[in-house]
Amino acid sequence: MTDRSTPTPPSRSVWDLVVVGGGTAGIVTAKTAVALGARVLMVERDRPGGDCLWTGCVPSKTLLSAAHAAADARAAARFGIHADQVHVDFTQVIARVYAAIASVEPADSPETLRAAGVHVLRGTAEFTGRQSVHVDGDEIRFRQALVATGASPLVPPIPGLVDVSPLTSETVWDLEKLPGRLVVVGGGSVGCELGQAFARLGSQVTIVDAAARLLPREDSEAGDLLSAQLRSDGIMVRTGQAADAIVTADGHRSLRLADGAEVGFDEILIAVGRRPRTTGLGLERAGVDVDEAGFVLVDRRLRTSNRRIFAAGDVTRLSQFTHTAGVHASIAASNAVLGLHRSIHPATAPRVTFTQPEIAAIGVDREQAERDGLTVATTYHDDVDRAQAEDSTRGFSRLVLDRKGRVVGATIVSPRAGESLAEVTLAVRHGLRVQDVAGATHPYPTYSDGVWQTSVDQVRMQLERPALRGLTEALGRGRRWWVSR
Repeated sequence: MTDRSTPTPPSRSVWDLVVVGGGTAGIVTAKTAVALGARVLMVERDRPGGDCLWTGCVPSKTLLSAAHAAADARAAARFGIHADQVHVDFTQVIARVYAAIASVEPADSPETLRAAGVHVLRGTAEFTGRQSVHVDGDEIRFRQALVATGASPLVPPIPGLVDVSPLTSETVWDLEKLPGRLVVVGGGSVGCELGQAFARLGSQVTIVDAAARLLPREDSEAGDLLSAQLRSDGIMVRTGQAADAIVTADGHRSLRLADGAEVGFDEILIAVGRRPRTTGLGLERAGVDVDEAGFVLVDRRLRTSNRRIFAAGDVTRLSQFTHTAGVHASIAASNAVLGLHRSIHPATAPRVTFTQPEIAAIGVDREQAERDGLTVATTYHDDVDRAQAEDSTRGFSRLVLDRKGRVVGATIVSPRAGESLAEVTLAVRHGLRVQDVAGATHPYPTYSDGVWQTSVDQVRMQLERPALRGLTEALGRGRRWWVSR
């Protein structure tokens, strides 16, 4: 029996599965494939863990936790708690960020992967054919492969930008001191999260976006609520304004906007999107098609145009979240190793912006629902007892129902909205009706009461319809006659 912890050297083997990339998608694929009995080689040019561990989820949510703690301390007086002169030690904040990374890193380490049976090879991979790849000069052959090289921040060609060494979501963690003035270019999730974090830590922040509003892909009311909160945090929000150029004069740096206005900065953070890491992979030699931006094209089974090669994670145009990367990787691994035909479900991929308040959403949004004539039901959190108790009523729970009363979408704006979205995700994924959500006992008092109250209100409205009203009244009369006999 082969000892999977010491597999045959890669250049002498035909591997069942070669995984190119050691981020979330690559790690989940490799571990799943090994568990299914495959001999797996993972090739990673840097360090396993990917963006989520080193520059994404772990550091950003740690920074946000520190920022929210500072904001909560400043606002505690409304509860009768007076924390005078809140002081932020940015050096300690960044140290806590790196401590969090260090505590999570062992789970993704090469040693942990090898212990699970994955052969880990550090190097740069380049496909040389439909079933072969070179890693630093060694040719490796495979039966199946998966591309999971992820994506990197996109830096737009703004005149003068490269001369001021812009920060990105990858390099912002190298800061040694808190910027006095920070301009964030990009009003999506990353820009809003980092912008709010630095503002609450003490930076003077301006968020600039060419779109008409923040979070343009989310419910417009959610974006408006977040914009109001960011402004109350002291952030200047400049939407509908494209970044035109960097202006440097007399040692001062500023960003010139399309309307001619200038915003001075000490640091500028670019958060306008991501580009796939496919350059130099040799995908054309492997027969793997990419789109005009370089993202790998896949079908619903995560197969590329080369049916022996799959792709998952941010290197595709599918939802670029760690949780979807993990789920898609599991599907790709079982399809590759076992020849299954499992499909992804893009409509059921939840998404969360981890600002305060959080914005969580899934499926059909309000704008699409109104165009399609679907039911949109909303509970504002003035009516949620937990929100009242915590003085955090700026938010809402909104469900979208199809014509059969099934939950097909939702948007939740509240503290811990991502947790409240979990049950809605289950409902959307399995086609549950609003009656199913309303009939489940929910813990009280929680923010999930917003979802429950919305569901209960919809059920009550259905019972008020003439046909159902007549039926329930008839049943009531029949019951009274029976018990009075």
